[in-house]
Amino acid sequence: MSEYHTKHLEELEAESIYIMREVAAQFERPVLLFSGGKDSITLVRLAEKAFRPAKFPFPLLHIDTGHNFPETITFRDDLVKSIDEKLIVRYVEDSIKQGKAVEEKGRMPSRNKLQTITLLDALAEFKFDAAFGGARRDEEKARAKERIFSFRDEFGQWEPKKQRPELWNLYNGKISQGENIRVFPISNWTEMDVWQYILKENLQLPSIYFTHKRKVFNYDNMLLSVSDHTKPLDEKVEEMQVRYRTVGDMTCTGAVLSHASTLTEIIQEVASAKVTERGGRADDKRSEAAMEERKREGYF
Repeated sequence: MSEYHTKHLEELEAESIYIMREVAAQFERPVLLFSGGKDSITLVRLAEKAFRPAKFPFPLLHIDTGHNFPETITFRDDLVKSIDEKLIVRYVEDSIKQGKAVEEKGRMPSRNKLQTITLLDALAEFKFDAAFGGARRDEEKARAKERIFSFRDEFGQWEPKKQRPELWNLYNGKISQGENIRVFPISNWTEMDVWQYILKENLQLPSIYFTHKRKVFNYDNMLLSVSDHTKPLDEKVEEMQVRYRTVGDMTCTGAVLSHASTLTEIIQEVASAKVTERGGRADDKRSEAAMEERKREGYF
C-alpha cells in the first residue's frame, strides 16, 4: 500500500475515532449496531482504537432478521467472544409473532424493512439515545443526504430537511426525551477505503466475502443462494464460484461471480467493478426512493 493511501486511511481513522469519542462524551446510552458485515466489523476495530484498554462505553446490538447467512451469525458470535464485549440480539421473528410486524407476501419475502420495527422497539427498550451505524455516503443516493449525526424524532423517523449543519467537525447531539441520533462514523469512507483498511488492519471477515463454491439460481437477475428461505421453482440450480460484496437478507442479497480469494484480489476486483456493492440488493430496487422511504420510517 502506497504512502498516500496509508496517510489517507489514517486521516479517515482519526476522524472516525473522534466521532466515536464525541458520542461517548455527549450521550448517556449509546449502542453500536452490528450486523457481522465488513462495515460494522470496521466500526468495532475503530471502537477498539478509540477506547481500549477500557471496555466499550456501549454494547453491540444486532437486529436478527432470521434470514441471515449462517456464516455471518457464526462470525458474529466468535468476534463478540474474542473482544469480550456485550452483544444484544433482538429478533424480527418475535416482532412478527407479537403482531407488530407482518411478513411480506410472495415467493421471496424480505425482512429488511421489518427490521425497522424491531430496531425501534430495541432502542426504546434499552433507552438508547444514540446508535452507531456503518452506513457510508457512497453506498446509495439517500445515504448521500445523510449527516454524520443523523437526527431522528420521537418516532425514530428521519427527515432530511430537519438535519443539522455540521461545520468544522462540530456535532450537535442535543435531543429531547424520546428523540435519538444515528451516528455514522465512516460516512466519508468509500467501499475501497473499507477494504484497504481491512487489509491494513488484517481484520477477519465472514468467509462469504471470499470466493467459494455455492449452489445458486438466477432469480430476478440475482444469483441467490439455495437455502430454506430461498428455494428455486423452475430456475436452474448451478454450483458456481461466487462471493458476496455486501451482507443482508438471504432473500434479497445476490452473489457475484468471483475468484477473489484474498483481500488484495478483492481490492483489485472492486477497483474494476462497474456495479456498486448494493447493485445486488433487491430491496434497493423496489422503487427509485426505496432506501429513503425506509430511512424515513426509522431504518438504519
